[in-house]
Amino acid sequence: DIGMKKWKIWTAVAALTMTAGFSVQAEESQDMMTSYLTGKQVSTEIGSKRPVAIMFNNIIDAIPQAGIANADVVYEAPVEGGITRLMGIMEDYEDASRIGSVRSCRNYYVYYATEFDAIYSHFGQAVYALDLLERPEVDNLSGLSDYGSTVYYRSDDRVAPHNVYTTAERLEQGIEMCGYDRYYPEDYAGHYQFAADGEVVDLAAQGGVTANKVTPGYAFNSPWFEYNAEDGKYYRFQYGDAQIDELTNEQLSYDNILIQISHWEPYDENGYLNIDTYTGMDGYYITKGYAIPVTWQKDSEWGATRYYDPNGQEITLNQGKTWVCIVQDTYRDNIVLE
Repeated sequence: DIGMKKWKIWTAVAALTMTAGFSVQAEESQDMMTSYLTGKQVSTEIGSKRPVAIMFNNIIDAIPQAGIANADVVYEAPVEGGITRLMGIMEDYEDASRIGSVRSCRNYYVYYATEFDAIYSHFGQAVYALDLLERPEVDNLSGLSDYGSTVYYRSDDRVAPHNVYTTAERLEQGIEMCGYDRYYPEDYAGHYQFAADGEVVDLAAQGGVTANKVTPGYAFNSPWFEYNAEDGKYYRFQYGDAQIDELTNEQLSYDNILIQISHWEPYDENGYLNIDTYTGMDGYYITKGYAIPVTWQKDSEWGATRYYDPNGQEITLNQGKTWVCIVQDTYRDNIVLE
């Protein structure tokens, strides 16, 4: 009888423990979601918030950038004078003690930011972007606005105009002051299509070519990426050296590279570029040491860019961070995959 009572007590305790365990697991599952930017599991509090898209200065006087390692998607596109500017799209940046330096907007970056339903952060803008920034589709935080000093500050360790920075707290204050929706709409479907948990996109099996070194062909900063087979990531270099984040002192690395070749024309004699974000062309998708040709297109002015493989199927990205290189079509021959 004593043995039977002990057995009943043990089974009751075990049942309660298992029930509690299932309850905790269910609660943890409910608190997690798939990131729209990386395809990885993140907390719902982070993943359900609209990201910020920050314009990063990328000339040699402004490197290393601070906080760019927090960006899950980075866009690189040329601006006047042949230099490139970076836009980092980030959903989790609370640990970045400063972010920048922040520079001005160009019209095509407005479209790239809104593809992700991002809140666009910039300090100034080219005249050709002014009308776009006033469109109802665009939520932006301008450093030249009456709230600019709340969102941005100038540091004393860099010279102007390379010393404008922001922080997570300042960005949140600006978003609140502007009354922008902080969370994705209920019908938001995301931008990229990612591999499922535990699956890996193998471009070699799709007839891809070797891409252990990727050179997008920008002349001014001469950047390239090198593939590390040990961790499956591409490491970023420019100006002849590793590109690092000032806060982490670690080299930037990415799981996916997209090269998006685009039509363009000059706006004026001052060198401003009008890069076509709507009329589709071709490019490359690069991951895990291989590359395939892709085509890209948009179904509307403010819609997301979709990338398609040679069979016309939308590509699936490996989970993780993505770097997007916007390359002018007249410079396509400068792209090198080795």
